[in-house]
Amino acid sequence: MKIFGLIGKNIDYSFSRTYFNQKFSTEKIEATYKNFDLTEITEFPKLLRQSSNIIGFNVTIPYKEAIIPFLDEVEDTAKEIGAVNTIKIKADGTLKGYNTDFYGFTEALKPYLKPHHTKALILGTGGASKAVSYALRKLGLKVSFVSRTKSPNKLTYEEVTPEIMQEYNLIINCTPLGTFPNIEQFPPIPTQSLSPKHLVFDLIYNPSHTKLLNLALNQNAEVANGLAMLEFQAEKAWEIWNQEF
Repeated sequence: MKIFGLIGKNIDYSFSRTYFNQKFSTEKIEATYKNFDLTEITEFPKLLRQSSNIIGFNVTIPYKEAIIPFLDEVEDTAKEIGAVNTIKIKADGTLKGYNTDFYGFTEALKPYLKPHHTKALILGTGGASKAVSYALRKLGLKVSFVSRTKSPNKLTYEEVTPEIMQEYNLIINCTPLGTFPNIEQFPPIPTQSLSPKHLVFDLIYNPSHTKLLNLALNQNAEVANGLAMLEFQAEKAWEIWNQEF
């Protein structure tokens, strides 16, 4: 039986395992999908040695960047983004990394985009935020990052003023703040400055409406969660795993 799996840390909540195992059952595919919870990314080579029949992996927080040195090859788009969330184990045993997050995000965002959405504020600076930034730039939007720590070309949360919020009418949360069970958490931005012209997209999907999205709804902003993004990126990963090359 073919095995696919998710590499991450503290991933019992994972969308991928449920999604793919339901897919395999519905489509009568002889395969299973497992979670591989790694305390450190250095455990990855041992996982490979111990596990046979693995065809491919998804990669999630916090290893989308840290996994890259363990790969034999990285596809050009993933290389440009600087993050990998999909790995294909080729017939010769070599590992090739891809990024399907940017595709998933692009497809999930498109139905909500309006002409006035020209500048985006990305909350967080991890692997997912890199894919989101790549996607937004490809769509022609200007992008700024918000981080907890001061660094060149990035805003801190303290620097996100009501004026900044008015300037950036697309807000993307790429942090884990608000994920179940810590549902009262949210990125510390001035949500009272949100308006009906704003779109707030939260990559979190559990809960379906995070504290951030609820605060946005209170200001009559448009909102979207990360479920559709995950579904799109999962199907793109499945396509990659099944390519013959």
